[in-house]
Amino acid sequence: MKKIKTVDAVGYVLQHDITEIVPGEFKGRAFKKGHIITEEDIPKLLKLGKDNIFVFELGDTGVHENEAAIILGKLGKGNNITLGKEVKEGKINFYAETDGILKVDVDKLLELNMLGEISFATLPNNISVKKGELVAGARVIPLVINKSKMDTAQEIIKEPLLKINPYQKYKVGIITTGNEVFYGRIEDKFGKVIIDKLSEFDCEIIGQTLCPDDKEIIKSKATEFLNKGANMLIFTGGMSVDPDDLTPSSIIEMGGELISYGAPVLPGSMFLLSYLGDIPMMGLPGCVMFAKRTVFDLVLSRVMTGEKLNKRDIMLYGAGGLCQSCDVCHYPNCSFGK
Repeated sequence: MKKIKTVDAVGYVLQHDITEIVPGEFKGRAFKKGHIITEEDIPKLLKLGKDNIFVFELGDTGVHENEAAIILGKLGKGNNITLGKEVKEGKINFYAETDGILKVDVDKLLELNMLGEISFATLPNNISVKKGELVAGARVIPLVINKSKMDTAQEIIKEPLLKINPYQKYKVGIITTGNEVFYGRIEDKFGKVIIDKLSEFDCEIIGQTLCPDDKEIIKSKATEFLNKGANMLIFTGGMSVDPDDLTPSSIIEMGGELISYGAPVLPGSMFLLSYLGDIPMMGLPGCVMFAKRTVFDLVLSRVMTGEKLNKRDIMLYGAGGLCQSCDVCHYPNCSFGK
């Protein structure tokens, strides 16, 4: 790299973008990489604080920021991820190609950033994203980075850092338990809440059935939904440790794999997740009926992609599992579940 006085730079080619910032009005590229400097450019370059123009002689040891950004793009782009149309000022952006759940290889991302001189930032792992949403951005810090460092980055990252798991279409059966609802002593208010939440996804609700506190009836109604083609079952009511609450034991007695009865999430600590083969069965505590967002929102979005969660997935929600019950809910763009 050699330095040339700006007043002597007419005819030289810019080797990097030059940014202009007008506070409160504009931030963007004033001169693009590859621009041939003219006499008319000199006053503006000087006004931008560019008393000197640096010309890089990359040789075999250096990688320009824009070329490095293209490499980072290849390292990050996985399934259902699209890259920005242009590398601008050495930065490349990543966008969701579909609605779904963003999956980030957190360990490899850390390893990449630990190399130094590389900045690769993403939205949180397992966050819900919409088609076209910006999910990550990456760049190298210097204008020219050592080629050996970019080679190391490519050796570290064998699989793309980012992908989107798209939502799948499920057929859902809702089983609402409780004598008080079954016998009409109180109005069921759980069903509408669940239906509203399911409406955020492309799914078919086969139906909702009311059951008394009777395990055999609960299991029988669940089986009826399965026979009708349901590939997801949601149970509402009767999720406490009270002996009269039979929903958890009913789900467990249906067989399959119990992932967790209980979650380190508030609201939603009495949540139950089980799988009958590949069919998710979720038992929802009463808080889902009145809280804006709960453990159900965290788990449902991932289940809707076909991901089969394990106990560790549920327990990892502990850090970030406390909802702050904000007056204006901004979920998923908040700390809840992150």
